[in-house]
Amino acid sequence: MAMNGTITTWFKDKGFGFIKDENGDNRYFHVIKVANPDLIKKDAAVTFEPTTNNKGLSAYAVKVLPESKYIYIAGERLKLTSIKSYVVFSEDVPADTRIDKENAVLSVGVLMNSIRPKSEAKPGATRTLKKLAITTFQGTTHIFSEDEIDIDVTVKMLKV
Repeated sequence: MAMNGTITTWFKDKGFGFIKDENGDNRYFHVIKVANPDLIKKDAAVTFEPTTNNKGLSAYAVKVLPESKYIYIAGERLKLTSIKSYVVFSEDVPADTRIDKENAVLSVGVLMNSIRPKSEAKPGATRTLKKLAITTFQGTTHIFSEDEIDIDVTVKMLKV
């Protein structure tokens, strides 16, 4: 089960250091167990697989999280390291959902939908809209619909 942690000590010349894990324990790690050693530095956030060796707690399969990697989704700037979880779901919305003319930021998807002949939408008809909800460690949830963003592309960016 992968854990999150922070590099507390790094002896570059010796090639090892310590990670404080999410339980507050210190774990030894060696540079050969790090996927991206060029990013190792004190206070860097990491994910790793916890293990124990003859010296005590240690970590392997260590991945240093790229610092302040931001993604922009529909104008929202989200820090990748602050994303706790995300979920893709579908929701039925009225098919004749009007485009808010005040909101000048129209995506191609919305524009294409608005160009289609209106006769398709029967009164009370619904269409299924794919949505993406992203929850941050701060407890905020951002919800984006496929009218605003390309959900598949965005999810690929989140899986980094």
